Amino acid sequence: MSNKVILVIMDGVGYDTALSQCGYLEGMVELGRARRWKMRTALPTISAAMYETIHTGQSPLDHGVSGNEAIRRSNVPNVFDQLHQGNYKTAAVAHSYFHTLYNGPYDPIEHVEIEDETKAIQHGRFYSMEGYSGANICAPAEIDLCAQATHLLRRTDPDYLLLHTSSVDSTGHKYTADSSQYRIQTWHIDNALARTIPLWLEAGYDIFVTADHGMNADGHHGGTEEIMRHVPFYYFGDAPMPEKDTVLDQLAIAPSILNTIGAEVPSSMKAHTFSKT
Repeated sequence: MSNKVILVIMDGVGYDTALSQCGYLEGMVELGRARRWKMRTALPTISAAMYETIHTGQSPLDHGVSGNEAIRRSNVPNVFDQLHQGNYKTAAVAHSYFHTLYNGPYDPIEHVEIEDETKAIQHGRFYSMEGYSGANICAPAEIDLCAQATHLLRRTDPDYLLLHTSSVDSTGHKYTADSSQYRIQTWHIDNALARTIPLWLEAGYDIFVTADHGMNADGHHGGTEEIMRHVPFYYFGDAPMPEKDTVLDQLAIAPSILNTIGAEVPSSMKAHTFSKT
């Protein structure tokens, strides 16, 4: 199997919230045009730790990025480095943490846009979220992020494209997961994807849509509650996959991305890939 892959990370969107608010994604599942599973995250359920887990296939206790305060350049095999070493093309529209993890320390002026074939993330558009903790926490708008990702796709034709949106996580921290603001912001992501995923499918990509972690009614995550650990995993593609009632392992995302693209999967990624082929 050799297909190009897009991964969408809806930061902070829990499983039940996705099912109740993501009408487009759930509609595609209902029509048999996408498949959806429950996924169980690693621990601790903190954003930077989960970003690294998603891209290394290792627990935070093994890869060493245990929280947002411990962020630094990844020092274990990861999706971006593996693809770069294999002469595949990568791109990302994502929070600046991803630049720090896979390209190195982030400077908001120098690295807001990246076009550098020597980097693990060769084509990037990064945002910091600085100042988004107040009333206007939902910027940048989801459709703008989707548009940037689609622009990079059309211009650079990457083998792997990451789209990461932080707005639901920020909204949940301010208003909690038990709020209309959190639920409606989740819908905003779904609404933007409804206008964008058809373009990506037409371009021939397999698409994974998931979340790094969920959020509780205190506006918090990081612990072991099911509402923090259970996230959705949607798949748009034709590969054989596990039975629909299977609870997927977050550690399997990284080897599954590499396997789908046809790149070498390092021995450090020990979880079984989703695809049965």
